[in-house]
Amino acid sequence: MSVLVYLEAWEGKFKKNTWESAFYASKTAEMLGTEAIGVCIGNLEDDPSLAGQYGISKVLTLSAEAYANFDANSYGKAIADIAAAQNADTLIISSTFNGKALAPALSIHLDAALLSNVIALPESSSPFSVKRGVYSGKGFNVLHSDAAKRVVAFVPNSIAPEASEGSASVESTNADASGIKVVQVLEVDRVKGKIPLPEAERVVSAGRGLKGPENWGMVEELAEVLDAGTACSKPVSDMDWRPHSEHVGQTGIAIKPNLYIAIGISGAIQHLAGVSASKTIVVINKDPEAPFFKAADYGIVGDAFDIVPKLTEEIQKFKAAN
Repeated sequence: MSVLVYLEAWEGKFKKNTWESAFYASKTAEMLGTEAIGVCIGNLEDDPSLAGQYGISKVLTLSAEAYANFDANSYGKAIADIAAAQNADTLIISSTFNGKALAPALSIHLDAALLSNVIALPESSSPFSVKRGVYSGKGFNVLHSDAAKRVVAFVPNSIAPEASEGSASVESTNADASGIKVVQVLEVDRVKGKIPLPEAERVVSAGRGLKGPENWGMVEELAEVLDAGTACSKPVSDMDWRPHSEHVGQTGIAIKPNLYIAIGISGAIQHLAGVSASKTIVVINKDPEAPFFKAADYGIVGDAFDIVPKLTEEIQKFKAAN
């Protein structure tokens, strides 16, 4: 038996989530006493052998017209075929936008248990046990599975990949694409010039406390000096102050950055559900009774229009001096 991991690429390039997946798979394989094998789908610009630095022994690449555009069903069938050929009983998926669609499809194709929302490396192999986030991130449970096959979908940014010396062998492979309906992409509407929120190490977010979209400049300035992504609360995106791609929360994007700064956001439970997994939360609000302060690691009570420019200025001074 082996561990197979989907090494996702975006327009042919690998990102942090890719190496998280590789590292997770290698540590899982180490626990199970087997090897970790990667699979990449699509035309690649980056070198897949780099996965060897995170413990992957071999990477299988699949490129065909049927897989030119992501489709959960066709990708799921292809990876399932490869898993069978590699005698893999454990599959690792990062819960990116594509991963969230791919994991259940893989589970169906393989008749495997789906272990979702995983937030840590496996705790044991017999039974196979993983820690999962529950109740919108307000708690966790440990799930034990004795299924013969399993798909582990872990939350991005929940583990820190550790690189070392190594290089994976790279082989091309094939999958039966007969009967697969090729997905036709009519248009791609992509946010440009910004750090994608699921990948951001730091996020600066704001809510209705900013009073209007014309005041977002100071949020973007703070984000720029911190090399951070920008986000907003649901009411802000509903009022079209900011694009819906920036909405974080239970009905928006769930994020897990190392630093989350909330400006003028009260902290409703729906918002907290999408950001509570952040490693450090800083809240800036003039209302000392704002619920968000209960979830904050650091809180500043005051007017954001006074505090945020001063905070930006002090960070700029610190960066200039260091």
